[in-house]
Amino acid sequence: MAEPLPVDTRAQDLSVKRAQVDFHNFASLGQPERVLATYADENVRRAAILSAHLDFIPSLSPFLEIGANAGHTSYMLANRFGAEGYALDISADALRHGRYLRTAWNLQRSPVLVAGDATRLPFRDSSIAFLAGFQMLSQFMDIDAVLREVHRVLAPGGVYFFAEEPIRRILTLRFYRAPYPEQMNGLERALHRCGLLDYIAADVIGAWQEESFGIRQNHRYGLRDWLAIIGRYFPESRVLTFPRASGWANGLVAGLLRLYPGYTDARAARFLGGTLAALCKKPGPLPAQLSMQQALACPDCMAPLPWDDHELRCPSCGFAAPLEDGVFNLLPSKLREELYPGVRPDNLDFSKPGHEEALLEGFYQLEGEFGNRYRWIGPRARLRLKPTRPGAAVLRLQGYSPSHARIELKANGAPLGSWRLERTGLFVIEAPLPPAAEYTVEIAASPVFRPEGDERELSVNFSLIRLQYR
Repeated sequence: MAEPLPVDTRAQDLSVKRAQVDFHNFASLGQPERVLATYADENVRRAAILSAHLDFIPSLSPFLEIGANAGHTSYMLANRFGAEGYALDISADALRHGRYLRTAWNLQRSPVLVAGDATRLPFRDSSIAFLAGFQMLSQFMDIDAVLREVHRVLAPGGVYFFAEEPIRRILTLRFYRAPYPEQMNGLERALHRCGLLDYIAADVIGAWQEESFGIRQNHRYGLRDWLAIIGRYFPESRVLTFPRASGWANGLVAGLLRLYPGYTDARAARFLGGTLAALCKKPGPLPAQLSMQQALACPDCMAPLPWDDHELRCPSCGFAAPLEDGVFNLLPSKLREELYPGVRPDNLDFSKPGHEEALLEGFYQLEGEFGNRYRWIGPRARLRLKPTRPGAAVLRLQGYSPSHARIELKANGAPLGSWRLERTGLFVIEAPLPPAAEYTVEIAASPVFRPEGDERELSVNFSLIRLQYR
């Protein structure tokens, strides 16, 4: 049996991959009505670009969407355009939640759902006619690592379509990290509405939230950088730019730029930032026969992976991925073990059954939907965690606070620290722990409030509490 290939984490280290899994599970359908509206709006924009450039795309089948999240655009490709293919994301849970879309939107067709890593795509060389990815390249410190994989699996004559990637803005002082609008204070919101906030923002507005989860953002690419990296891999491409235009301040600068001869959206995007979309074609004629069922490769040894409706098994190295609640997990074995530990005494995922056995006191009943499952606490709560590895660990808590709460932590009676949350909404706290055979974790949170018509005293809620190892 062949040894699994080593996992390369230079483009995106293990802690970031873990944060991606946690965040996408939590955010993919945590607020179904709001998220469905967002997904529908994104699909309208993406379908409009596709429809306008179908003359450039020889075939949409078989397709592969990378970083698909809940897979909403893959469902659009399958149903609106009649294509067949795969939706791939590092979060298997986000893909599972996305099956709700099929019922909510009354869809007839579905993509094959695959958990996978964009830097080790579980697909054969030159096996895919159309690749797509949205808002995902900027999640990697080494974008070339992703584009090399895209180029490898894309068939000659095939097209890679990516969109909604941030263009680095020239006109900004870069000294302020701006949250999403719903987390802004009154002054921030006023500056955001008129566009002035863009002139002091360090990067993309809202990137702060993802980075608070541990997701690193690569927002250093200006328009010339994007054009250079596209040209390294694809000699033929169509590039579209969408300059930042919200607020009178951005509109004023855009108006001044229009006074110069040869104005283009690209020129405005260089100065004001915005987003970029590109359709990139690999040289050569598209093969006449590309089979979706023959496209898969083993993520461990990259040998051809025979298709099966119930379990994918590699005849070369023995790697196996059963269909688990609608998803094939095709992450490399070592990475799969790290990111999907299952029910363990050191991993309390509140969206999974069995976590309640580690809760000692102070946690209220389970609430929420899909990956956004959580438990409120009052002023105090206690739980128990047992390490599964020797040595020091880091305690990670993921939750939500409706106020600028103060949270104090203890482990086995020893203080770990105190945190004052700067923003309302989602938060992540991490604290180092000394080696121990078991940890009794105590959480104190304030202030508490009593919802109208509810007898409970509430402070913050938690969706995930785990140990991470150094």
